[in-house]
Amino acid sequence: MTSGVIAGITWALETLILGIALKMAPFISTQEAITLAPFVSTFIHDGFSAIWATLYNSLRGNEREVRKILKTQSGKFVILAAIIGGPVGMTGYVLTVNNLGPSIGAVASAIFPAVGAVLAYFFLKEKMQWYQWMFLVITLLGVYGLSNSSTLNVRNLSLGLIGIIMCTFGWGIEAVILAKSLKNDDVKDAYALQIRQTTSAIVYGGIILPIINGWPLVISLFTNPKTEEVVLVIALAGLFATISYLFYYKAISKIGPSKAMALDVTYAAWAVIFTVLFFHDVHIITKSTIVCTAIVLVCGILSATDYRELI
Repeated sequence: MTSGVIAGITWALETLILGIALKMAPFISTQEAITLAPFVSTFIHDGFSAIWATLYNSLRGNEREVRKILKTQSGKFVILAAIIGGPVGMTGYVLTVNNLGPSIGAVASAIFPAVGAVLAYFFLKEKMQWYQWMFLVITLLGVYGLSNSSTLNVRNLSLGLIGIIMCTFGWGIEAVILAKSLKNDDVKDAYALQIRQTTSAIVYGGIILPIINGWPLVISLFTNPKTEEVVLVIALAGLFATISYLFYYKAISKIGPSKAMALDVTYAAWAVIFTVLFFHDVHIITKSTIVCTAIVLVCGILSATDYRELI
C-alpha cells in the first residue's frame, strides 16, 4: 500500500513537470507544434524513462534477466500491455494534460481504476469487499468534484475528452495484463518496466511519429541549443515517471491491480496540492476543492484496504 501511495505522489510530480514542458515555446510556437506536442513529448518522455529503467537494471546486474524474460509468454504479454498502455494510454494522458491543464488532466484521467477494477474482477477473479467498492465509487466522485471545482483554462475540451477515453481504457487494460504477467516469479517489477517503456518508445518512434511526420520536431528539439531546456524538463518528467511506475508495478504484484490503481489514483489530489505549493496557484483553493481532495486521498487508501487482512 505504501508503494501505491508513493506511485501516486511521484506521478503527480511528473504531471506538473510535463505540463511545464508542454507550455514551453517549442510546443506552442505554431499550430503544427501544438498538434504534434502530445505525440512528440510522449516519445521523448517514454524514451528517457526507458533509459532510466535500463540504467537501473544495468547497475543491479539484471540486464541478462530482462533479455531472458522477453522470450517467455509473460514477457510477450508485458509487450502487449506496453503497446496498450503506452502509445494508446500515454498519448491519451498527454492529450488530456495538454488540453485540460495538469490539475484537471490528472483528475479527469484518474477514472481509469474503475475500468481496471471491473476488468480485474471478470478476468483475474480479483475480489473486493463491498466497502472497498463503495470507497472506490466515492473516490471517483471526489475526482469528478475536483475536475468541476478547478478553474484552470481549458484549451480544447473535445481533444481532452478523447484523451480521457484513451488513457482510461489504455491504462485499465494495461494494469490487468501486467498483473497476469507479474504472477510469474521471474518477471520482476523493474524488468517489466524496462520492457514496457522501451516497447512504447520503439512503437512511437518507428510507427506513430513517421505517420504524423513528427520526427522533424524531435530532431529540432535535440539539435537546437535554444530547445535544450525543454528536453531536460521532459527527461526530468521521465525520471519521476520511472520512479512512479516502479512503485506502481510493485503495488500491482503485491496487492493486485484493483487496489494498486485505487492508491495510484490519489495522484489527482496530490497534483492539486503540489500546484498550490509549487506554483502558488491559490485560485483553485475552494471549499469544494479542499473537501474533494480529502475525499480522494482518504477514500482512495480505504478502497485498497481489506480490513479482514488486518485482523
